[in-house]
Amino acid sequence: MERLSGLDSTFLYLETPSQLLHVCGLIVLDVSTVPGGYNFPAFKTELTARVRSMPGFRRKLFDSALNLDHPAWVEDTQFDIDRHVHRVAVPAPGGRAELADLCGHIASQQMDRTIPLWEMWVIEGLDDGSVAIMSKMHHANVDGVTGASMMAQLCGLTPDAPRPEPDPDQPQLGRANTLDLAVGGLIGFAGRPLKMAKVLPSGVALLPRWIRRARRGEAMPAPFTAPRTSLNGAITGHRNIAYSQLDLGKVKLVKDAFGVKVNDVVMATVAGALRRYLADRDELPDSSLVAMVPVSVHDTSDRPGTNQISGMFTQLGTQIADPVERLNETNVHNTMVKSHNASLGASLLQDWSQFAAPAAFGGAMRVYSNLKLAEHHPVVHNLVVSNVPGPPVPLYFLGARISAMYPLGPIFHGAGLNVTVMSMDGKLNVGLVSCRELAPQLWDLADAFGPALEELVKVARAKTRKRTRAANPK
Repeated sequence: MERLSGLDSTFLYLETPSQLLHVCGLIVLDVSTVPGGYNFPAFKTELTARVRSMPGFRRKLFDSALNLDHPAWVEDTQFDIDRHVHRVAVPAPGGRAELADLCGHIASQQMDRTIPLWEMWVIEGLDDGSVAIMSKMHHANVDGVTGASMMAQLCGLTPDAPRPEPDPDQPQLGRANTLDLAVGGLIGFAGRPLKMAKVLPSGVALLPRWIRRARRGEAMPAPFTAPRTSLNGAITGHRNIAYSQLDLGKVKLVKDAFGVKVNDVVMATVAGALRRYLADRDELPDSSLVAMVPVSVHDTSDRPGTNQISGMFTQLGTQIADPVERLNETNVHNTMVKSHNASLGASLLQDWSQFAAPAAFGGAMRVYSNLKLAEHHPVVHNLVVSNVPGPPVPLYFLGARISAMYPLGPIFHGAGLNVTVMSMDGKLNVGLVSCRELAPQLWDLADAFGPALEELVKVARAKTRKRTRAANPK
């Protein structure tokens, strides 16, 4: 058995029928590259062979009323691929609206915790002959890095890439054992006061340090300081998705013209799209929207667990009309926010989440959800924004070339929008997830990303031409 970390477990404790904490991904495949041609039975056979050699796809939750600590992962000794891989067809005419509606419905369903926490829906019937894959993995089981790693093992650099060899040194989880779980849980629970004593001093010192940085103008936005928009109410269990694909070359053109980072251009584009979306609805706030940005700490944290993440708050500059001013402000603000976040320590979130108690957290979250308390206190943050760098080369999923990969993260009460961006093979794939009741016209936001980038590209090209003329006068 392998006990979940506090942070992994927290994603279980905070889940309710309306706050679904799985991570999805929409992959669009060009199946014309599949050796021998695409057919679902062969596709499923190859997928089955690969996942059976990957422990992450075969582990399931195990808990007991006698367990005083977090639950554990165990091997699913009755693993059945038919409970995870499903074949469906998108309704006619099979365009983006029909595909998004179907994927939104899939994303709205809670996962079965009695089996390994992943699903894969093979979606056929698209109008251009493509096949789509809608994947679901619970956040307790993956974070951005581990999820991408698991999916990468199903991909290759060529259509006929050989199946990866199983790692003989990979540890096996073993079977469920209630006595071992209970004894280990008792030991872990008894050790919590000592762990609390170790992390309490740094936690107590956090607020004074934050206040001192804020006085110097060097602090990230504090929680509960975000303006309220229509995206910031209590959510239901209904999900809708939308997506957009941008040219990564244009993003790099803007980056080079203004001497900023790719992430700055991405964040400024997100801000520009949100600004258009909210202005069209006459609800653009006078102050900036605040995003929560997940940060991977795989390289800096030594804590156990699957989820190796922290989070930082950042202003998007949505109140700034001029795109160049917004981009430059984003560059300065992001640099400051990253410095502040680094000063908090890579393991802060992991350390404190160890003390999460399922009864207390789960009960409190259900009350919070049922009473719609997110609508009665200041907004913690407006949305989640994540930028995930992907491979710069083509990838083939079981022989089919990936033409788009849209990451789709979870949303939360009070922050009913997730924007996750992934670069891949010269494209920037933008995945949007919201609550249908809060953002019924989510495609309006998705379609604003193209114009938001183009306004930056226009001034970047003008700046580049001016610079070239100055360097090469006639």
